[in-house]
This record gives sequence, structure tokens and C-alpha cells, in this order.
Amino acid sequence: MNLALFDFDGTITRADTWTEFLRFSATPQRMLAASVVLSPLMVGYKLGFVSARTARPLVAKVAFQGRKSVIVRRLGRKYAADVLPDLLQPQALERIAWHQEHGDTVVVVSGSLDVYLTHWCKSMKVDLICTQLEDANGTLTGKYVGGDCSGGEKLRRIAERYDLARYPVIYAYGDTVEDREMLEIAHEKYYRWEKIADCSSLSAEHPGSARLNPNGESDY
Repeated sequence: MNLALFDFDGTITRADTWTEFLRFSATPQRMLAASVVLSPLMVGYKLGFVSARTARPLVAKVAFQGRKSVIVRRLGRKYAADVLPDLLQPQALERIAWHQEHGDTVVVVSGSLDVYLTHWCKSMKVDLICTQLEDANGTLTGKYVGGDCSGGEKLRRIAERYDLARYPVIYAYGDTVEDREMLEIAHEKYYRWEKIADCSSLSAEHPGSARLNPNGESDY
């Protein structure tokens, strides 16, 4: 039995689901606040001064702080059922099915949010490691539990949960520099669905400019 590690946004999906979920779940008041408070951050992101990993937690704080957990999680379940199916890449689903047919352990490892990924992964019968929104007595704090699940944090959480030495072959699939550490531990590495020998070509890629969503907006 082997181990197959999949990034989610841009790898399993053809678009950024993190930003789309913010739009899907945000109230008009939150959207207005975000447009005002986060404008300098967004400018810095687009100019390359602010990384996606830095931007996401700040945006999440504005979007989710003080919201009832049950409401956001209900929206996450609906988003997983109604929106995600239209964003999935057929080749990703085929590859996941291939690994499952071979008895491999399949894991989604993502900087995107647990409130919708939990439902999708359960429906697909795959494991999940992702960014988790902090819940304090039924109210979201706007913070992440354990930080943003990207870059080296992806590798740390993978190694914490799985004994990597017991897998004859580790596969990894990613599409941005945030997946570099995860790809480096794999025997079989796939970057934007092309097999690569090493990760040296990823070092020059700016983490905030790796991907654009279909509307031409940055996928922080």
C-alpha cells in the first residue's frame, strides 16, 4: 500500500475554492468591511510584497471572526455539495480513483478550509489534512488552529500523522510553490499534472503569483 498526497486548489480543482467560499459564505456587511480593511493587503499581495500564506489568515479573520460556527459549517456543507462538483478536474478524480483501486492511502493536504473540505473528503472516502478554523464555544474566532496549512506546515502535519517509512512509494501532486516541501518527500512527483524529477524549478516562483482564479483575481 502506497501513500498519495494531493493538494486541493488548482490540483484537484480547476479554480481557487478558498476565495470562492468567502464570497459564498460572507454577508454583505462582511464583504463591505473586507473591501475597506483589506485593500492595502490586496495591493501588497498583487505587487508581490505579501505572500498568500500571510494574506489568507488575515482575510479569514475579517471574514469569520464572531460568526456562529454552526452557520458557517452549514454553508460549508452546502458549498461542498453544490459548488465544488463544478470545479473538479476529471483527471484528478480519475487519479484518486486509480490510487483507491490499488489500495493506496489517499490524502488531501490543503491550505483551504475544513468547513467544506471535511464534507467533500468524507464523500470521496479520502483522508484530510487542512487549515482549520478555530471554534470557541460555538463562535469562530477568525483564527486558524495550528496556522495555515501550506509550505513546510503541510510536511509537518503529514509526518505527524503518517509513518512515511512504511510506504514503499509516496506520490505527491501539487501546483504551486506552497506544495514544494510535500513534493520533495515523494518518490513520484507531479507538478501541475506533469511528472517532475525534482523541485528545483519551483524555487523561482513567487508564492503569491502562482495561480489566478477564473475572474483574474489572486487566489489568496
